[in-house]
Amino acid sequence: MQYVSTRGGAAPLRFSDATLAGLAPDGGLFVPEAYPTLSSDALAGLRGRPFEDVALAVLSAYADGDIDDAALKSDIDAAMATFCHKARTPLVQIGPRDFVLELFHGPTLAFKDVAMQTIARLMDRILEERGRRATIITATSGDTGAAAAHAFRGKSAIDLVILYPDGRVSDVQRRQMTTVADENVHALAVEGDFDDCQRIVKELFVDRDFNERVGMSGVNSINWARVAAQISYFIFSALALGAPHRRVAFSVPTGNFGDILAGYVAREMGLPIERLVIATNQNDILDRLTRTGRYEPGRVAPSTSPSMDIQVSSNFERLVFDLSGRNAASVKERLLAVPRRGFALTNSERTEMLKLFSSGRADDRETGETIGAVYRETGMVVDPHTAVGLKAARECVLDDDVALITLATAHPAKFPDAVEAGCGIRPQVPERLARALTERERMVKVPATTEAVAQTILERTRAAAA
Repeated sequence: MQYVSTRGGAAPLRFSDATLAGLAPDGGLFVPEAYPTLSSDALAGLRGRPFEDVALAVLSAYADGDIDDAALKSDIDAAMATFCHKARTPLVQIGPRDFVLELFHGPTLAFKDVAMQTIARLMDRILEERGRRATIITATSGDTGAAAAHAFRGKSAIDLVILYPDGRVSDVQRRQMTTVADENVHALAVEGDFDDCQRIVKELFVDRDFNERVGMSGVNSINWARVAAQISYFIFSALALGAPHRRVAFSVPTGNFGDILAGYVAREMGLPIERLVIATNQNDILDRLTRTGRYEPGRVAPSTSPSMDIQVSSNFERLVFDLSGRNAASVKERLLAVPRRGFALTNSERTEMLKLFSSGRADDRETGETIGAVYRETGMVVDPHTAVGLKAARECVLDDDVALITLATAHPAKFPDAVEAGCGIRPQVPERLARALTERERMVKVPATTEAVAQTILERTRAAAA
């Protein structure tokens, strides 16, 4: 299987090379030439199997022999062994047909752990086999950086550089990044917002001299391997509720469109998903898109759900690529126009998108009210991102026989102030989080310029020194 760029200006790559590359050299995102499919019989055969078996079936379809199945299985098993729940991603029922998928039982208590723990092992394996080093540079609105720090810490062939917006992540999220003491992990506090961090990473990717000098790669959801690994829990949870013979829908809290894109790809692979609900906070570019057909960034407004404080959703480019009939020239023209004026979907593209996607939004007041309502009705304490997803789920109209699964993307203890304000309960801090709240922090503050970040990376990473 070959992977091509959404902008059409990069040579096709196999899975391993696309994973190491992260972003395509033309600024586009890698996607498979065609999505592999799982038949109804194949899906049914995975029902009742451990999460690891579902993840192996998905990732082996995308690796397509480029990585040996035995190696994939070894890395998946090791990754999932870091989770503290035997089901890895358990379902909790909160209503007659309403469920919450808990994705926060990994090392950093956020959904990013599911994919990050796996691809850290895959990337380290690929690099060591090739006798290479890499510098992974990732932008984060909070959870990706923490998950990456704990997944890549101590990896012999990798330096990890995390760009996070200074003062715009929760204290817990920041500490999970900055208290990792391993010398190969570097946290940079960027004096801007997440979109500045994401812009800088993209500009560094297309700077060929810098890219080659440090051996640059990326692991936020611009990396296809991240998306592929996240497909697993959509399939795993749907099978647990009777798929492929029962229809399911998902409400997904999302900012960068990566997690919900994984749901879309799961449907392309054959999972009978009735609807995908895009759940956003007041940074509602995706909700405005479904209502108006226009993709127009605004100003980032800090919120109680900071992982969604994003106005440029990178992974939406992959969906536009498919909606356009994989017209790379059209994608490139429209995406390059985003900073100046945004762009509009064509009527046919919007019609096609709305067959599967709907959306909902929640500002901070509505988020807090939802946290309180969920606690009163079910006794469940949820974090603000999950609350955004639950509010959108409650507004979604579906047939009675469709099971609706809301993704719980983070443990409530990561956002204790917002949770307590919403329901009056201060969430208990899990043991695996307590250490990050007391250990010494290590970070470097940098201006929100590509030049300043590049210079800092060159000064601090082993790959650059070599």
